[in-house]
Amino acid sequence: MVKQSIFGRIAQLTKANINALLDSAEDPQKMLDQMVRDYTNNIAEAEQAVAQTIGNLRMLEEDHAEDLREAEEWGSKALAASNKADEFRSAGDTANADKFDNLAKVALGRQIQAESEAKAAEPQIAAQTEVVEKLKDGLNKMHEKLNELANKRDELNARQKSASAQLQVNDALKSFDVMDPTSEVSRFEEKVRREEAKVRGQQELAASSLDAQFNELEELGKQSELDARLAALKNKNA
Repeated sequence: MVKQSIFGRIAQLTKANINALLDSAEDPQKMLDQMVRDYTNNIAEAEQAVAQTIGNLRMLEEDHAEDLREAEEWGSKALAASNKADEFRSAGDTANADKFDNLAKVALGRQIQAESEAKAAEPQIAAQTEVVEKLKDGLNKMHEKLNELANKRDELNARQKSASAQLQVNDALKSFDVMDPTSEVSRFEEKVRREEAKVRGQQELAASSLDAQFNELEELGKQSELDARLAALKNKNA
């Protein structure tokens, strides 16, 4: 049941179509944040289950190795007992020879039992090894999917910030006349021209007033000269 649950979770996560999920999401950024959290939690749970599965496999392998060692040891003991029985039989001691032959048979029985247990465990070890390799591969794919999600989330965050900045710029531009951006400048320029014209008018008016005063002074000068000459003429006639 645990293995089936792990396989189901891995299959679900590795087959997830991120783009399709984002297209159907109301808030892709929040959804990605939640997916990253869910994937991280699922990976942590899967890693614990896979670790337990690997631990069970290593126990099977240790038991198998122990059975092989026991089979070898019992084989050595059977050989030693058989050799001892041969020695007693050569010496004419049939009773001890039969005794050690019986011990050899017992050791051989234990050897057969250990070999049988080791052989029975080999298919289970092979199947469990295959399961562990698939689970490791599934975990690697889950980590790849998590990295893909994290990258997608970071990309989305960057794009959202860029879009927000662009919106602020667009809002600022709305305060200007985008159809004629120089309209305000033209209005100020016309105002400046009117002020400049007023200055020129004042200057011209001032100049006209000075000319009139100088002309009046000149006429007064001429009249004074006439009066002086007339007086001189009268003085001569007198």
